[in-house]
Amino acid sequence: MDNINRIKKLLNDHFDGTPWIDHNIIDTLRSVSAKKAAVKEGELNSIWQIVNHMIAWREALIGRVKDKPIPTPDNNFISDVKDISPKAWKDTLKRFECSQKDIIAFLDKSKDLLLEKISP
Repeated sequence: MDNINRIKKLLNDHFDGTPWIDHNIIDTLRSVSAKKAAVKEGELNSIWQIVNHMIAWREALIGRVKDKPIPTPDNNFISDVKDISPKAWKDTLKRFECSQKDIIAFLDKSKDLLLEKISP
C-alpha cells in the first residue's frame, strides 16, 4: 500500500470507520447534543469550537496543498459559536463531513510525490 492510500485509510477509519481505538469521530460527535457541544468548562474550548477549528484546519490544509494558502488567523480558527441551536449543530457536523469528503477526494487524485511538497 502506498503512503497516500495508507493516509486515506487512517483518515477514513478514524472519521467514520472502525479505528483501533474502537470509536470514530463522527459517531461520537453525533451522540453529543447541541447543548452539550456548546458548553465551555472554565477557559477550555467547547466541543463545538474544537469541531469548527478542525473544519477550518482541514480547509486550510486543502488550500495549502492546492497552492491557495489560507492564512492562520490570530485566533487559530477558534471563535465563539453564535448559533447553538440543534439545527446549527447538525449543519456543523455536515460541514465536518464535507471536509472529510474533500480531503479524501483530493487524496484520491494524488500520488505519494505530493507528500514531498513543501507548503507555501
